[in-house]
Amino acid sequence: MAAGMSVEQPLWRALTAYRVLTMGYALALYAHAYGEYVHPLGAGAYLAVLAVWTLATVRRVSSAERCTPPFLAVELTVALAGILLTPVVDTQARIDAGGPTLPSIWTAGAVLGFAIKKGWRWAAAASLLVGAANVAAAGGFAQDTVHNVLLVCIASVAIGYVVEVARASERTLARALRIEAATRERERLARDIHDSVLQVLAMVQRRGAAIGGEAAELGRLAGEQEAALRTLVSSGVVPEASAPRAAGGPAAGSPAAPGSPVPAAAVPPQGRGAGDGEDGGECDVRALLSAYAGSRVSFAEPGAPVRLPAAAARELAAAVGAALDNVRTHAQGSSGEEAQAWILLEDEPDAVVVTVRDDGPGIPPGRLEDAEAEGRMGVALSIRGRLRDLGGSAELLSVPGQGTEVELRVPKR
Repeated sequence: MAAGMSVEQPLWRALTAYRVLTMGYALALYAHAYGEYVHPLGAGAYLAVLAVWTLATVRRVSSAERCTPPFLAVELTVALAGILLTPVVDTQARIDAGGPTLPSIWTAGAVLGFAIKKGWRWAAAASLLVGAANVAAAGGFAQDTVHNVLLVCIASVAIGYVVEVARASERTLARALRIEAATRERERLARDIHDSVLQVLAMVQRRGAAIGGEAAELGRLAGEQEAALRTLVSSGVVPEASAPRAAGGPAAGSPAAPGSPVPAAAVPPQGRGAGDGEDGGECDVRALLSAYAGSRVSFAEPGAPVRLPAAAARELAAAVGAALDNVRTHAQGSSGEEAQAWILLEDEPDAVVVTVRDDGPGIPPGRLEDAEAEGRMGVALSIRGRLRDLGGSAELLSVPGQGTEVELRVPKR
């Protein structure tokens, strides 16, 4: 596990502080009971080695990479040597009375190191070795000895188990983040394909069928390629339970059915002043949307500039273009002609809102879900996907016979 992982690294820092503090505690106990030792110089020599070892290896215990299993084995050996040396330098009376061993609670640091590094099983094994050494030093199973051994064993096993669970959770989270990033990139590519290649293939299929002859065969092949490409694009985005339907047939109300014309807004338009913002700057959204205005598209805008980061503005304009493509492809007004569309741009304090409305027949209930199942991802990706990636939202309201309204909202920050 990398040293920078959020859960494990604080544990190594805590273990580093624990070793230093408990080393000081062991030295304080020795100084307080100096006159009671049988061989105080021998005890002092061991504690001097313990202090030098602790201070010299502070950096080794500060991260998982440097704190290797061989190092932890030496650490545990130093602790066990101190425990077994205690009956040699101390009196039996002090030992029988529950007096501390030479390393005292510093010993638990070696066990906790195994718990953090290798998990609860290694921690349990190290605890058993410490327990056996304590029993041997005490000359039997004294109550205080058993209590201390059980405390160290339970604490180390619990910490080792928690570390293992944390590592598994981090791996799961990292895998989920990778999948999410891959899914977003796939959706971005799917939007680009939908706004360009699929529309062109649909046009070739429609024109080929209209011309006939060899062009009809070309149109048929274009239709087959369109269906295959839609399946490829939608795989991994559409839920597995959604069974693809027969592709290639017209789909009323679907975002991009075969036979739809090449979208005029497949690429965000360059209107007046549209190029005044680079990716890191801002541009006026009015400039991008004004290029959509025409004989059947009315555009209403504020009198002042509506600023957004350049990349966000272009994505918003592309989403508006996708909504207008749907109107041109699928909507007819009451007179049977192409439906009239209206674009309303609003500059709110914390967001930019664009509403696209038409007077067409509307979208039948469930038609968008059917379109997604067929691999037609115009609304799902070209509109809603773009707004989701910008941190915004896309709301679609359609009443059969009364037209469709799409509200696109993009936060300014």
